[in-house]
Amino acid sequence: MTFITDLKDSISTRKILNCTLWVGIPALVFYGLSLEVLTSAGFRLQEILRDPAQQSGASSFLGFVSNIGIWLWVSAVAICFYGVFTGLHADIKGQKELLAFLGSLSLLLAVDDFFLLHERYVYQKGIFLFYAVCALTLLVRHYRAILKIDAFPFLLAGLLLATSVEIDINQRKFPFDYAYVQIVEEGCKFVGAAIWLYFCGRVASYREQAAS
Repeated sequence: MTFITDLKDSISTRKILNCTLWVGIPALVFYGLSLEVLTSAGFRLQEILRDPAQQSGASSFLGFVSNIGIWLWVSAVAICFYGVFTGLHADIKGQKELLAFLGSLSLLLAVDDFFLLHERYVYQKGIFLFYAVCALTLLVRHYRAILKIDAFPFLLAGLLLATSVEIDINQRKFPFDYAYVQIVEEGCKFVGAAIWLYFCGRVASYREQAAS
């Protein structure tokens, strides 16, 4: 009975409405629209709903490192926007804006990686230039906050990701076997994404660290 009583006390009309209106209904709408749009575009339900590895019969580890890399970007998005929406980060000027900027850029990078935008749909050098402008704008606008929180991971992540981009653009020009060039390029991107996630965590947790 104690559990039932506690459960009743925990569930309120406001909590039910919040969960339904802000999560359940939007998720259902997104699900329905995805099915409608993609089936209209000629995809079969199995192609939309089932994992590519299931459909192709390939190993579940196909693209393992690439998939983990996307997790890193998405984790950075979640950390940054959690900090933005909780409204707890105001120790230094522009900290919430910095988190929003980091989260938005991480989201773009996640979408790019997931849908292979710069490889299939968007002019490669153009989108790389856009990312560079975003990173420089972030640095110029928030350099004091970055210096105060932790500048090294931001600079190291930027260096590694920029190196990955440079190799990607000029990979056919290197006098090495293509496989080895790919290893270096993807390694720089993966480690850069991991350090970027670490920096986002540093920014999001800055208030807690300062108070400890």
